[in-house]
Amino acid sequence: MIIDGKKCVVYTNKKNGARYVVENQPYWDKEKKQGRSKRIYIGSLDRETGEFVPSKGRNSKKTEPKSIKSTTATPPTELPIRSFYGATYLFDEICKKLGIIEDLKYCFPDNFKQILSIAYYLILEDNNPLSRFGKWGHLHHHPYGRDIPSQRSSDLFAAISDVAVSKFFKLQSRRYEDDEYLLYDITTISSYSQVLRKVQYGHNKENDRLPQLNLAFVYGEKSNLPFYYRLLPGNIPDVKTLKPLLAELHEHGYKKVKLVMDRGFYSEDNVNSLYKSRDKFLIAGKKSIVKIQKYIDSVQHNIHEFQHYNDDFTLNGTTIETEWDYTETHSKTGKKIKSKKPIFVHIFYNSMKALESEQQLNKKLTNVSRKLQSGKTLNDSEESYIKYFEVNKGIDGKINVQIKNDVIKETKKYYGYFILLSNEIKDTWKALTFYRNRDIVEKAYNNFKERLNMRRMLVSSEVSLNGKLFVGFISLIILSYINKQMSKQGMYKDYTLQDMLDKLDVIECYKYEGKKLRIGEILEKQKQIYRNLDVKIPEHS
Repeated sequence: MIIDGKKCVVYTNKKNGARYVVENQPYWDKEKKQGRSKRIYIGSLDRETGEFVPSKGRNSKKTEPKSIKSTTATPPTELPIRSFYGATYLFDEICKKLGIIEDLKYCFPDNFKQILSIAYYLILEDNNPLSRFGKWGHLHHHPYGRDIPSQRSSDLFAAISDVAVSKFFKLQSRRYEDDEYLLYDITTISSYSQVLRKVQYGHNKENDRLPQLNLAFVYGEKSNLPFYYRLLPGNIPDVKTLKPLLAELHEHGYKKVKLVMDRGFYSEDNVNSLYKSRDKFLIAGKKSIVKIQKYIDSVQHNIHEFQHYNDDFTLNGTTIETEWDYTETHSKTGKKIKSKKPIFVHIFYNSMKALESEQQLNKKLTNVSRKLQSGKTLNDSEESYIKYFEVNKGIDGKINVQIKNDVIKETKKYYGYFILLSNEIKDTWKALTFYRNRDIVEKAYNNFKERLNMRRMLVSSEVSLNGKLFVGFISLIILSYINKQMSKQGMYKDYTLQDMLDKLDVIECYKYEGKKLRIGEILEKQKQIYRNLDVKIPEHS
């Protein structure tokens, strides 16, 4: 029991039933080099009420009843709390470096430690459900330091408001370079939920037959870190998301945005919007668009020549500086305003890709031709190839199938080509390098879905969904930093991501009550991992 803030022990006299209260005063015996304690009688407990009755001599020289002898017997040795520390320490240091802890503490003052602990758990417990957090939390030193039961994690997710998340995005956005190009892409997340409004059937990029959510990410091209995401209904096509994205980025403090996007976002209306907002862009063009085909036509006479070949990319490429036919609708009068805007069109040709596409078309046309001649019904995927044939049925019932060579030639004309358009980047190969850096977004999607167990969502409410996505996003920032450093230092030659985390996770820490944290042994290989990741080696705190 605690009396006046001091730890006390109650002893019962077996003969008369009296209960005596003794203050326990631990101390260190220098000669015997062990912990000992002094037990000082300070009073008793009333037999009927159980209330503490101080001794008459309390606060003066204390005496003890004959039944309780003064002793210096050694108490049981105090055991330290022992936890795994090496990996969670790494995450702590990364979060400090990137300002995540500071920004989370500002936006979520009551919950930031729980958010960090769950984020750490999602990284280390690859693809495991949150119901296993209790065991993990007991074994690891983590920011919250206590268990987070399933119901508590649901309450936490529900408490993560859109306003606070938006505030976090604003704070994080100030930590990135102003001239950094932003890689924008969208992935699909399937869901079993039947109550979420945003879960809709749409074009699933993984051919999953479940309804879905669309999740858009924005990544820094230099930092290789995510700093923003948007949750969208599953039936919204990519091309419709650009204007709302620009509005939100400007709201978060970006005066001029620089975006890198694939052809799914291409439309003349979107390009016009980017010119109107004076934002910079690098976007892939669709070869089915007549305007894009004209750009290709203008270089086909010489793009195959050797001076346009780049051995690093094993491609031919060239750039034409031309003008974009800009159109804007006046906000007050509704009139169309037309003008010319400068644009750089980067055109690339891949001869191997062209040959591969031609062989695939020839094979498909052969199969369709045989079906047509035999009178068999075409499946849905084959119906689109009817345009390459002229089918006639004679009086005798015989089917005559003729190839439309001019249509086939026109299709093959654009095989192997792809186009990038920019209103800022002039250099052909710099534009291609920026565009190919979009691979980091693909890797991020894989980490988010697989490692963080976000591939299929099963949550009971919109607020829980938003909260779980945000915590997963925090995990993704940490993972992206680690991936960037491991790639930069060539660490993937020696470790997988999981191997590296396992090497650090075995480092232990020891916490004695009232004393500083002690760190267990750290091997040289483990120290080198911290150095490669640009994180200081743990020291006794």
